[in-house]
Amino acid sequence: MTEAGWTPRERVWAALEHREPDRVPYDLGTTGTTGIHVEALRRVLPYLGLEDMPVRIGNVQSQLAGLDEELRQRLGVDTQAVPRSAGDSTPEVWREGDYLHIRDKWGILWTMPADSKGSQYAPVSSPLAGLTDESELESYPWPDVASPRRIDAMAAEAKRLNEDTDRALAVGSCGLGMFQMSCLMRGYESFLLDLALNPSLAEALVERILELKITYWNALLPKLDGQVLVVREGDDYGYQTGMQISPAMFRRYFKPRLRRLFDFVKRKAGSRVHIYFHSCGAIRPIIGDLIEVGVEALNPIQVSAVDMDTRELKAEFGADLAFWGGGVDTQRVLPTGTPQEVKEEVRRRIEDLAPGGGFVFAAVQNIQSDVPPENLMAMWEALDEHGRY
Repeated sequence: MTEAGWTPRERVWAALEHREPDRVPYDLGTTGTTGIHVEALRRVLPYLGLEDMPVRIGNVQSQLAGLDEELRQRLGVDTQAVPRSAGDSTPEVWREGDYLHIRDKWGILWTMPADSKGSQYAPVSSPLAGLTDESELESYPWPDVASPRRIDAMAAEAKRLNEDTDRALAVGSCGLGMFQMSCLMRGYESFLLDLALNPSLAEALVERILELKITYWNALLPKLDGQVLVVREGDDYGYQTGMQISPAMFRRYFKPRLRRLFDFVKRKAGSRVHIYFHSCGAIRPIIGDLIEVGVEALNPIQVSAVDMDTRELKAEFGADLAFWGGGVDTQRVLPTGTPQEVKEEVRRRIEDLAPGGGFVFAAVQNIQSDVPPENLMAMWEALDEHGRY
């Protein structure tokens, strides 16, 4: 702690170590699931007296805004990402008829309506849809996840951010999680059938993605030289009312590999890092498993999903797990509630999750284009009012 008080880095560190800082840390835009859509940001800037601030796209696929330093300071954002796009070229966007298209480095095609400002890209084709034999995985043109150009650029950016800001830095993986990436590469129906009917093929694909992740972290972590506090991984195992796969299937295919991955990251990091893991939906049946394999901070806490009550989760898992998100429901309250409902929701989630530390405030998911600026102002005002220890 400095003479003037807590720095953002100290504040986040304390929260992740289950200690109470001066206030609840705040994340906006540090991850691919804690951002704000460019249209929502455009509409709220005049309320902040920042109507002349340019709005730029930071994440093409999700159409999330890149946050300028002035906005981060104005809102008291405590965290910041080391951008994975450092050293990368911007994805090429092309138009066919009424739709825009991009193809990512994994070979997946994404599209969105060209004239809809509130949209984001959605996957429409899977490059391994026709896969019939695991040997074919060897000939697929996988991305160069450990490209020296990208790794060196990310390391340089981490050093710059560490020196120029006092925020807690987080760095994300080279792609989505093993389950989600396999679904996108094969197609959801095909991969779910693989898990049940062709386990050898499923194992081979999941193992290949794990190998790429280890290759990426092996190249990047030594270059970061202790500059990063949070290492981010994730996988979407849940949906609104349950899990996409059974807990038994999760434990067969993914739990052992997550353990290998997180053990490797902690060995390779060279200094203390906290493992952050994102998984949407009703994942309560496997939260204990995630803690067992090394997850220390869970995002997003989808409060509207089955059995994801914040008070119950804090009581059951709060001694071992920090909660990164869950600050306000983004399915109903934030987009369609009144400002007063937003404030009450924020107060309740802080009361549930903040005691004893272990809470980084963020909306449950990305703030979408339909969120009224009045509700965003209400969220920030309630965080300021109720988020102090």
